[in-house]
Amino acid sequence: MNIKIYIAIISICLLPFQKSVAQVTLQNTTCEMLVNPMGIDVVQPRLSWEIRSNQHEVKQKSYQILVASSLDKLNSNEGDLWNSQKVNAQQSIHLKYNGAKLQSRMRAFWKVKVWTSAGESSWSEPNTFTMGLLYYKDWPKGWIGFDRAFPWDNIKTDSRLSARYFRKEFQSNKKIKYATASIIGLGLYELYVNGKKVGEDVLTPAATDYTQNVKYNTLDVTKYIQEGKNAVGAILGNGRFFAMRQHNKPYKIKTFGFPKMLLNINIVYTDGSTANIDTDNSWKGTADGPIRTNNEYDGEEYDATKEMTGWNKVGFDDGKWLKAEFVQEPTGTYEAQMNENIKVMNTLTPVSIKKMPGGKYIVDMGQNMVGWLQIKVKGQKGQQIKLRFAESLQDNGELFTANLRDAKCTDLYTLKGAATETWEPTFVYRGFRYVELSGYQYAPKISDFVGKMIYDNMKTVGTFESSNALLNQIFKNAWWGIAGNYKGIPLDCPQRNERQPWLGDRGAVAHGENFLFDNGRFYAKWLQDIRYSQKEDGAIPDVAPAFWRYYSDNMSWPGTMLLVAEMLYNQTGDASAIRDNYPAMKKWLAYMQDRYMKDYILTKDSYGDWCMPPITIEAGRGKSADKKYPSELISTAYYYHFMELMMQFSKVTGNESDYKSFEALADQIKSAFHKKFYNDKGYYASNALTDNIIPLYFGMVPKENVETVFKNIVYTIEVTNKGHLSNGLVGVQWLMRCLNDYGRPDLAYTIATQKTYPSWGYMIDNGATTIWELWNGNTADPKMNSQNHVMMLGDLLIWYYENLAGIKAASPAFEQIKMKPELIQGLNQVNASYHSAYGEIRSSYTKTANQFKWNISIPANTTALVYVPAGKRDEVSEKFVGQKELKFIKMEDKRAVYELGSGDYAFEVNKK
Repeated sequence: MNIKIYIAIISICLLPFQKSVAQVTLQNTTCEMLVNPMGIDVVQPRLSWEIRSNQHEVKQKSYQILVASSLDKLNSNEGDLWNSQKVNAQQSIHLKYNGAKLQSRMRAFWKVKVWTSAGESSWSEPNTFTMGLLYYKDWPKGWIGFDRAFPWDNIKTDSRLSARYFRKEFQSNKKIKYATASIIGLGLYELYVNGKKVGEDVLTPAATDYTQNVKYNTLDVTKYIQEGKNAVGAILGNGRFFAMRQHNKPYKIKTFGFPKMLLNINIVYTDGSTANIDTDNSWKGTADGPIRTNNEYDGEEYDATKEMTGWNKVGFDDGKWLKAEFVQEPTGTYEAQMNENIKVMNTLTPVSIKKMPGGKYIVDMGQNMVGWLQIKVKGQKGQQIKLRFAESLQDNGELFTANLRDAKCTDLYTLKGAATETWEPTFVYRGFRYVELSGYQYAPKISDFVGKMIYDNMKTVGTFESSNALLNQIFKNAWWGIAGNYKGIPLDCPQRNERQPWLGDRGAVAHGENFLFDNGRFYAKWLQDIRYSQKEDGAIPDVAPAFWRYYSDNMSWPGTMLLVAEMLYNQTGDASAIRDNYPAMKKWLAYMQDRYMKDYILTKDSYGDWCMPPITIEAGRGKSADKKYPSELISTAYYYHFMELMMQFSKVTGNESDYKSFEALADQIKSAFHKKFYNDKGYYASNALTDNIIPLYFGMVPKENVETVFKNIVYTIEVTNKGHLSNGLVGVQWLMRCLNDYGRPDLAYTIATQKTYPSWGYMIDNGATTIWELWNGNTADPKMNSQNHVMMLGDLLIWYYENLAGIKAASPAFEQIKMKPELIQGLNQVNASYHSAYGEIRSSYTKTANQFKWNISIPANTTALVYVPAGKRDEVSEKFVGQKELKFIKMEDKRAVYELGSGDYAFEVNKK
């Protein structure tokens, strides 16, 4: 029987017998990719907006931006700071402000309207941004704190340091127009005005190398200040400033000092006058409050009998408090924090409580999470409740804590004897699923506890579901692991005595993360951390900020700087990610070449293919994965790949004169690499999977050898590994895309859906609710055995979106989209979405033996190349309800390729 393929393309938005009215609106307006940011220090901030319309093929033709010094002026269409006039341009993201010079504390109000192919929009809703303190002179003259320990502290052995409390009362006798607080509270702070905490952020500000830069936050305190007497108070926690291990390996661990604060409250009255409340020695302080110690590794001890009721309100008797002391400021420059703060983003209720011997209880949250536990408790004054945290249990039901190393992960709450007491820690967090409770005189109930999940306040922008339950569960595990390890810096893990921003963990993983989270500002900040950690000679560390002094010189860890910059540019269109870091990247590559390149082979590596899976699950039982197998193949291949990236970066940054030198060096490396590592049997080096994957995906294999090398890759997976991967951290970053791009998406699918060792499914079948650090995480030596890492995700999530769902950027920020889902036997449904800088992109298909249905959404001001399964063009219907022909481009690999503008489309392919 002849098979006839036809495609009916239906516009979802255009309903039969209903006349559509063109409508263009503007949404998701941002400044520096933030919504109404306060206290920015970018003097030419970038403005962006999304266009939405019920029409198809909507393109912006012109725009007009108004920026005013007051909301009244903006509402009157007066742009006294900037009136761009009507500009004929399609650009709708990252438009630089080009108006009057912006000064410290300046408030700006802005709106935009656009003209499009579907008509003119109304003005957007009013937006704001405010400037921070741009100059050192704008800040108060004095940092305050106590640069010493107190008798109850023990900093020589346990890094135990109590929180510092500071307060000041002030008068405000006029009617207030607005008031802002600019604060640098190190390591962490909570700010109060008249007894109320300002804002909902926690664990602020974002951590940095405080010798290089410190971040300040600007907060709106207008509603907190009253006419008459006021009180301002702050609590300072240790964070990363007073390091968790003061005397453990001082050659490795960087320390910064005791907690300290710089604060300015600027009040603007309705009569135009101003007042400033600054940190100085008129403040009072104490370290003898209820937070007796707060250590990120060990936990928080809170003594409610030491509470100072009303300490942050007017009229509190601070006669026994100390006079605040002027202290040495950190050496780092003051910078506005341009990435989101951490916040409680989710709450969980325990799934069970189990009584254990010795009067203890085990609480199960049902999910490996990152944050803390809020408790409600009753008891006598002085009674202590101890909470110990862990990711899993031993066979006997007790906590498994061996993988925490010497991190105590313990909270201690001392009751004050009230009827019911509710408490949660202020300056610590941990990764956990289980909590051991002790000290109770009664059986606690599930309703007594709330799990608070915390991560940086960024939106989830991606969804993914499929007909394969395992793929869906891996995606869920990935979400929980990625979110939990966002802490102003990308952590490797949230539970043990490490929690460091290792560069190597995030290479391709950061790319995949961007499909799930709006992490553009987060990774832009991290690139700055990496840049600031660079040594004068060009060396870049393996950990940045360099809380640990690891400058081991290799390609695959420091080189993440280039991979993240590439990701931000391609995914978000943020060219500053490349422009700001180009000199540092170029300097580092020259440093590595000068010291370690011999005959175009990069001879220095540190880690090799870190954490490769043992041959069998039993082969790795009890063995440490902390072993390094340096690989010149990896370091040389990465250097070549980075030359390819630098060629692209030179064009983006206007450094075209560098292009030829990068190209020439890349050619020499490519030739030397093949000569040194290629074996006549058609594989590289030892024929390890990573040894072949990397040069093939990087384009280093001569054309005449490509087929043979790929056959060896397939043989290794199908025969040697019996359908499994055998990659460590480095190889798994390129594995799935390499298999897909060379025509074996089915083999990638086989790997992704395995349930036996080694695989992501094996983790899940063994109880994982996040992603393990090790493929054999249930048998390895527990000293290096995190149950919440992201590094082994590799490029899996990229493959989910770009290949399974077919959502891929064909130009920066998805202004042009490539939509080409891979149709794999056994996978019958995929439904995914990604909210790009231009708007939401959707791809949802179902297929049977005789039918394929595919719904897609393309945001306004973009175009998409859409690859529809079809045999011949004349078998394809090119009409939809609007009776407008679609733009046919070509036939390619049994797909009809169309260029489509914005809108919702439904494709249907039937075989008869």
